[in-house]
Amino acid sequence: MRVASKNAEAPGSGRDRVLFLLKRDGPQATAQVAQQLGVTAMAVRQHLSVLYGEGLVEFSDEQRKIGRPARIWRLTPKANARFPDHHAGLAVEMLQVVQSTFGEEGLERLTDGWTRKQVAAYRAQMPRQDLPLDQRVAALVRIRCEEGFMAECRPAQDGTIELVENHCAIAKAAHFCTRLCGGELTLFREVLGDGVTVERVEHFLAGDRRCTYRILANPSAS
Repeated sequence: MRVASKNAEAPGSGRDRVLFLLKRDGPQATAQVAQQLGVTAMAVRQHLSVLYGEGLVEFSDEQRKIGRPARIWRLTPKANARFPDHHAGLAVEMLQVVQSTFGEEGLERLTDGWTRKQVAAYRAQMPRQDLPLDQRVAALVRIRCEEGFMAECRPAQDGTIELVENHCAIAKAAHFCTRLCGGELTLFREVLGDGVTVERVEHFLAGDRRCTYRILANPSAS
């Protein structure tokens, strides 16, 4: 199972599509990017050369057992500005005003209220909780994609489900107020229903390139 909404498909221009793939799938060699885009390696190298000049990508040469080192490309922090961060400046300013006016307690009340509002909005879009867990996770992925998180889900080897968010659409606000990240965990647990465990195993704010969640049904709850 691998689900992503239409909003998560690569945009039109060649350079934007290269950026999208590096954002969604992480560091890659030129040949990998070319294969996914269905173009020549030369075309991808031309795009990467321009993006490198703009400071949006960087590379490292990785040694291989046989042959020449492989050049692996990745996004720079500057490239994150090319992806949506919903009303970033306004959100941070409002959080700062709440904190300065009402203190940490006021900020906590605000974020808790925001989480409750999200739970209600998501539940209105989620399928019945008696449906299989993978269908509920797929529905959650579609909602997150619509909000700009470049989400996808897939089965893991241990039988759990991985929900991956390749972009944080609220990164600036989350850096200022980490309670928003805790609210996301609460949100996922609430909308996926009783008897479901959700754990964050990769975290953008902790230095990972994305957020990844491990989701499983709790047998003791059945």
